Amino acid sequence: MKTNSIRTILLIAGLLITLFACKKMEDELNPKTVSLVLPKTPYDYSHFDFGGVDVFVGINNDVATLGRVLFYDTHLSINNTVSCGSCHKQSIAFSDNVTFSSGFENHKTLRNALPIQNLSNIGSFTGSPISLFWDGRATFLPSMVLMPITNHVEMGMSNVDAIVEKVKSLSYYNDLLLNAYGTNQVDASKVGEALSSFVRSIFSGNTRFDRSNKNQTALNGLEHEGRLLFFNKYNCNSCHQTEQLNGYQTGGGFVNIGLEENYTDKGLQNVTNITADNGKFKIPNLRNITLTAPYMHDGRLASLSAVIDHYSHGIANSSALDPRLRNSNGQPMRMNISEHEKTALIAFLNTLTDFAMITDIKYSNPFKVQ
Repeated sequence: MKTNSIRTILLIAGLLITLFACKKMEDELNPKTVSLVLPKTPYDYSHFDFGGVDVFVGINNDVATLGRVLFYDTHLSINNTVSCGSCHKQSIAFSDNVTFSSGFENHKTLRNALPIQNLSNIGSFTGSPISLFWDGRATFLPSMVLMPITNHVEMGMSNVDAIVEKVKSLSYYNDLLLNAYGTNQVDASKVGEALSSFVRSIFSGNTRFDRSNKNQTALNGLEHEGRLLFFNKYNCNSCHQTEQLNGYQTGGGFVNIGLEENYTDKGLQNVTNITADNGKFKIPNLRNITLTAPYMHDGRLASLSAVIDHYSHGIANSSALDPRLRNSNGQPMRMNISEHEKTALIAFLNTLTDFAMITDIKYSNPFKVQ
């Protein structure tokens, strides 16, 4: 009986191996092709919906279309395997759903991928300085968008000239450049401008929270309770200014929230060399927050429940801890958030999800596998 069972297992294993071998051979004989699919008339990137109100933002549609293709083009990595869109996925608010993203050789990034949304609202149109990345090391979006492409872990291109040469070698960019700039000549500034135009067009403002602020819909009882806790009792809005599109304090907003007493990753201090900036990281925009787990600069907290637990009873006594997180005795605050309050807060945070943005075809990958 035992012998028959072993024979059966071996037979099944043999069949599976044969099936996999046949599938591999079929894929090799009939390789899948990837084609670029764009509409005859460019999508409109110059307007967005803010809680039911149409807002004009003045982005050039042809330049943003070029940027969309660049954003999703794996050819912009050294081995043609990774694009900007590999780590910033539309379905999860242009974030990544892993602690650290995988680069072109599957090496891991050093920090969790920040969602990219509503960047136009903080100065990107005019070129005025803004703070980008978790540590604020970049201040100009058209330059920042090229940095992951030349990063030795992320996309691996040696320098911006190598990016330009890659674009020159791909025939489908000729018409895109011509439409955007009236010439098919390309340089690093055009690539940076086009990429940043697409990124600046990614707006999230059509949430139930936004519509409730304009009296177009209503929050239910639990959601409203969570809103009151967020804005009043726990004053979360002091940092996460959800009624603003940018979602955080003017100037970028960097805070130490007591994740550690002595930070291994010093955050903003690595950029400024100021001891008081130890452990300060960029305040994330809470729009679509329920989609963007894991949380914090290193993805250490897997869920919103864990994030709330941190503020409830886990704040560490870091020397640079934000004063708003200390009690009247100067000690780390213990908010002691109840389980019911936690449920209400999460219910409110769910109202910040923008389903229109995460499904809008104009933000989607234009490269289709056939």
